[in-house]
Amino acid sequence: MKKTLLALALLSVGFAAHAQTVVKIGHAGPLTGPIAHFGKDGENGARLALEDANAKGLSIGGKPVKFELISEDDQGDPRTATTAAQRLTDAGVVGVVGHTTSGASIPASRVYEQAGVPVITPSSTSPKLTQQNYKVTYRVIANDLQQGEAMAKYAIETLKVKKLAIIDDRTAYGQGLADAFAEQVKKLGGEIVGREFTNDKATDFTAILTKIKGRTPDAVFYGGMDAQGAPMLRQMRQLGIAATYLGGDGTCTAEMVKLAGNAMNDKVFCTQAGIPLSAMPGGSEFLSRFKQRFNADVLLYAPYGYDAATALIEGMKAADSTDPAKYLPAMQKVNFKGITGNIAFDAKGDVKEGGVSLYGYANGKWEALK
Repeated sequence: MKKTLLALALLSVGFAAHAQTVVKIGHAGPLTGPIAHFGKDGENGARLALEDANAKGLSIGGKPVKFELISEDDQGDPRTATTAAQRLTDAGVVGVVGHTTSGASIPASRVYEQAGVPVITPSSTSPKLTQQNYKVTYRVIANDLQQGEAMAKYAIETLKVKKLAIIDDRTAYGQGLADAFAEQVKKLGGEIVGREFTNDKATDFTAILTKIKGRTPDAVFYGGMDAQGAPMLRQMRQLGIAATYLGGDGTCTAEMVKLAGNAMNDKVFCTQAGIPLSAMPGGSEFLSRFKQRFNADVLLYAPYGYDAATALIEGMKAADSTDPAKYLPAMQKVNFKGITGNIAFDAKGDVKEGGVSLYGYANGKWEALK
């Protein structure tokens, strides 16, 4: 009997020695509402990264670890985002991938800063996010200053646009992108004949567009997401506004094409932070594995969600610890070849090599421009 008990005790000790430590990684983004497709895309990217890490059987701090994703729905709303952030930190996450929108990321970042939990956004592009001097905030995608500059330069120098109207949705993302675009347009000698705004819940833009129509712009730039950008484009064409339509990454989606329908033509352009999936170092393989795992195409932010989650894990590996207080300093040393390109951060937390791509609508889809 004693031998049996001793054997069981030894077996128990051996099992405990090899038992995995569960490491909770948070994800926050809109999982319901009009832009839920963006949130789910990024969430799936992060989930795939954790599954890949688990398949490798990593050990950190001398212990086998198993990463677990805990996701919160922030609805793309600033107030809800802070609640979601608090829930994640209360749940004991040691890092967060999120939030999807700048309007959610900026207020939520204060919660993570106070908790000392590193957070990496796969998609929030407002420059203000990393200008807060928070130690925990990082980004794996280019920011709006780069997007605004690229689109303004293309519009004026290549499309030869002279008169522009600008509309934004008053979110941190939409307004920030529109401001960056407007600033660059002025530097390049373009004329802004109208600056209007709506909100990220609107569906009727007739009043704004009627006002703009009277100013006969050569192009209309919209700072916002596809849920508003598509009906705005449809209503532009219905009102007889033939101006070129310009947008940022929020409208550079397959959903934009689907929602805008026949209003899409060869005078619709957008920018996207980062490079085309087909040009990403690991893009084609990622797309194949993503489709197999989730039975869905990559929408936009999945590769960045993957790289954001991987960056957190790389920081933990570098510090040999999953304790945020211990691995946070190591985030500045993170440097690896991700799906989207080389991932390394500057002193503010911005990715060092964030690129911007230009797209035009042709042949029924977005096509990358030179």
